[in-house]
Amino acid sequence: MHATSCNMMTMAFPFHHPFALLSFMSFFSLLLITCSCSRQLRLHNVSHTLVLDSGWSLAGATWYGPPEGFGSDGGACGYQGAVGQPPLSSMVAAGSEALFNGGKGCGGCYEVKCIGNKACSGSPVTVVITDQSPEYGNDAVHFDLSGTAFGSMAVSGKAHELRNAGVLKLHYRRVSCNYGGVNIHFHVDAGSNPYYFATVIQYENGDGDLSQVDLQEGPTKRTWLPMQHSWGATWKLNSGSPLRPPFSIRLKTLRTGKTLVAINVIPEGWQPGRTYQALVNFQASSVY
Repeated sequence: MHATSCNMMTMAFPFHHPFALLSFMSFFSLLLITCSCSRQLRLHNVSHTLVLDSGWSLAGATWYGPPEGFGSDGGACGYQGAVGQPPLSSMVAAGSEALFNGGKGCGGCYEVKCIGNKACSGSPVTVVITDQSPEYGNDAVHFDLSGTAFGSMAVSGKAHELRNAGVLKLHYRRVSCNYGGVNIHFHVDAGSNPYYFATVIQYENGDGDLSQVDLQEGPTKRTWLPMQHSWGATWKLNSGSPLRPPFSIRLKTLRTGKTLVAINVIPEGWQPGRTYQALVNFQASSVY
């Protein structure tokens, strides 16, 4: 009989004597206990690696770019070099379509913590979606993290070991973005002109992503002109006549539908390629 098997082999025991019967019953009871314990241990190990923590979902994870870098320079959201600077500070990720959402998922914030590797700390870190990841294997949701973000999930001193794993499973959940006093930025697209205005919008607290953007000319016009989602975090407006600055911009968040107006955020004499900072931001929430 193999030690790892719980199948009983056919065995012949002479039960002519009561002591022989008692010995067989003791042997059989011991065998059942051993098999039962073996099953419990195996189930415990499966539970430890596959059962989700409450409120978390399961995803796959890889990393790209330099080991301690910020993945791609800007990526499919159009944030350019800002991904490596505060407040993003390289804690960014490319998301599969379930996260990227055709670009409308740009700016969404997620807590992630890796599982199934001894180098995983088990402590969550927050990352921002700044790029698009290809679909990966059978993962319904996939994070392709910057080298910095991937290593941040490791036990202290084990970042290199964790990155060497290459592919991991992680738990993730959506959280409120909090940029710590930084207000919303509008980076004017280099191709903008008096008839065409496009801007990358970044650092929105709370939801982090947008469903609607409108522009109001100034100083006398009161009509809100709907902007179109162009790509990534870029929104655009084509006009049949010259647009008159300053521009106020109204934002509506994707997840909770909150609205905010950045009054006269794009001044007279605005220039393509420049970044303009609003005086306002959405309220960050501790509960999401």
